[in-house]
Amino acid sequence: MLRFRSLGSGSTGNATLVEATSGGRTSRLLIDCGFTLRHLDARLARAGLAAADIDAVFITHEHGDHIGCAHALSRRERIPVWMSEGTWLATGARDFEGRLHLARDGLDIQVGDLVVQPFTVPHDAREPLQLRCTDGARSLGVLTDLGHATPHVLGRLMGLDGLLLEFNHDGDMLAGSAYPPFLKQRVGGNYGHLSNAAAAAIARTVLHSGLRHVLGAHLSEQNNRPDIVRRAMAEALGSNEDEMLTATAAEGSPWLDL
Repeated sequence: MLRFRSLGSGSTGNATLVEATSGGRTSRLLIDCGFTLRHLDARLARAGLAAADIDAVFITHEHGDHIGCAHALSRRERIPVWMSEGTWLATGARDFEGRLHLARDGLDIQVGDLVVQPFTVPHDAREPLQLRCTDGARSLGVLTDLGHATPHVLGRLMGLDGLLLEFNHDGDMLAGSAYPPFLKQRVGGNYGHLSNAAAAAIARTVLHSGLRHVLGAHLSEQNNRPDIVRRAMAEALGSNEDEMLTATAAEGSPWLDL
């Protein structure tokens, strides 16, 4: 069985749990840990887990709302951490005491019964990676923090059973916001974050009969609203707006089974 849960998603911090259970064994991957160690512990406890239950951490890129307490968590719990070489260098090439592993596009990573498949995305970071995770029977895509979807990105999202997808901003809200022009350009640019329209287009492209869950994530608190996102998701997926799910910054999401 494969399932996932957001522990919190937004500009204040991001973390996602992916869990595979087979034959009485459970494998758990934490994707990003953009919180303090104390806050991460509290969020894990709400999910019924402790940090010691995590088998590996994958850091998608070096921005603070994603890397957060990765170093402290790895040191305290002696957990292996995966990230790209560019991400590692961008964070100062810190010493993880032998627990750092370098990831790259196209190189599969085995975490117990999970196979983690990183792929490159266009974002204003040194070597950002997003993920496809599978237990061999079901597949989950995790896609946040990119300005646009390349053919390579779309290719990694085909045939999924679940997708955590960035719906960062509403274009009109961003244009009318108090953000300075340079920040509007960064967020809305090709190396920034996905607009609702761009995310909906991705969802529409990868939609198929086996796609069980799409979770809207990384919503801007200033330039988006959950109701707008749910409406865009419903239109893209041909579903009822009331059935659409978004992860919050404070609570994340419930567990979603695939």
